[in-house]
Amino acid sequence: MIDFTFPPDVEDIRQRVRDFMTTVVKPAEGDLTIERHDPEGRSRLIRTILELRGKAKEWGLWLPHMPAEFGGMGLGPTAMAALSAESARTSLGPFVLNCQAPDEGNMHTLLHFGTPEQKEKYLRPLCDGYQRSCFAMTEPEVAGSDPTLIQTRAVKDGDHWVVNGHKWFISGARGANFAILIAKTDPEADPPQSRNTAFLVDLPADGWEVVRDVETMAGGHNHCEIRIENLRLPDAAILGGRGQGHRLGQVRLGPARLAHCMRWIGQVETALEMLVDRATKRFAHGSLLAEKQGIQWMVSESAMELYAAKLMVLHAAFLIEHGKPFNTEVSMCKYHVANTLWRTVDRAIQVHGALGYSKDTPLAGMLLQARWSRFADGADEVHLMRIAGNVIDTYKKTGSLDGAFGHLPV
Repeated sequence: MIDFTFPPDVEDIRQRVRDFMTTVVKPAEGDLTIERHDPEGRSRLIRTILELRGKAKEWGLWLPHMPAEFGGMGLGPTAMAALSAESARTSLGPFVLNCQAPDEGNMHTLLHFGTPEQKEKYLRPLCDGYQRSCFAMTEPEVAGSDPTLIQTRAVKDGDHWVVNGHKWFISGARGANFAILIAKTDPEADPPQSRNTAFLVDLPADGWEVVRDVETMAGGHNHCEIRIENLRLPDAAILGGRGQGHRLGQVRLGPARLAHCMRWIGQVETALEMLVDRATKRFAHGSLLAEKQGIQWMVSESAMELYAAKLMVLHAAFLIEHGKPFNTEVSMCKYHVANTLWRTVDRAIQVHGALGYSKDTPLAGMLLQARWSRFADGADEVHLMRIAGNVIDTYKKTGSLDGAFGHLPV
């Protein structure tokens, strides 16, 4: 028998997070997230987050994904799937609990790859909420989905490394206290995956220039372009060992992709609830919208896609938590959940009509944010290629698809 229910302790946490988001976070948000470019608005936003973080600690919901030795709740991936979906039903939820991207992924990276000294210097302040961080890998000159193409170079000079390069779409770079920087240290190494190394960079730093916040169709959200010129880093700045940058990035990005999916599920649920609410209250052409077949199809398709998304994410989280292969399943989640988010929000806007297109509801902003989900942390096409490759390789080796995906916990 397969039991898809959460254990009582996880269900209790899920309910507490929902109550906390509904009764504490949502009322405090107001319109704080609208004017992030206004200095006064940013100041109010930061003060509100800090106040809400204090309340999250009072509720026992602080730092859910990290172990107790760093002040966290010690939740595994499956429990985080339940918690993240609830926290993402609000704009500030993940920030309030201190499990927001990119810091969440950087915390896990430091926990698994950092030396004791690096953990004390970088991980502990991050867990305490005193610092922020960024992950600098993507470059404008090469495809971000293939880290072996990275051009940023780190050249050995005595007991230091001299780094030169160009990065962009580095989330959270402005205001970050440190960066995890991926640079090429061994350009001739074979295989190519062993050419990159991860470095810890204290910020601000000579040679590290934040050129701009790259404006997107959703505005500016601290996704920065970085110029790196003669940045000097000591050997002690290496994270995870020389030549381990690609491995570190992949270990980080697998669970990070799933963490995105967990949060997106909360947004999908919110959009579907708004769709149904509008359909059951709006009267046109002789009946409520909810009584019209075309609208019913939108509801049913969204519900089925959400149902599948929840099961896929829970299963992938189960695989990660139990040390089983998970890359194909996470790719499936990333593709399916991102597209479910896009389609469901789009349907909700359609049902709301001109109101949905306006900024009188959160839907317009949700759709703008949803668009990046289909290429961030791997474009749809890359994940489809990886899934197909695994399925084909498994069939060639075994003559069946057993083991290609769907390692179900029976």
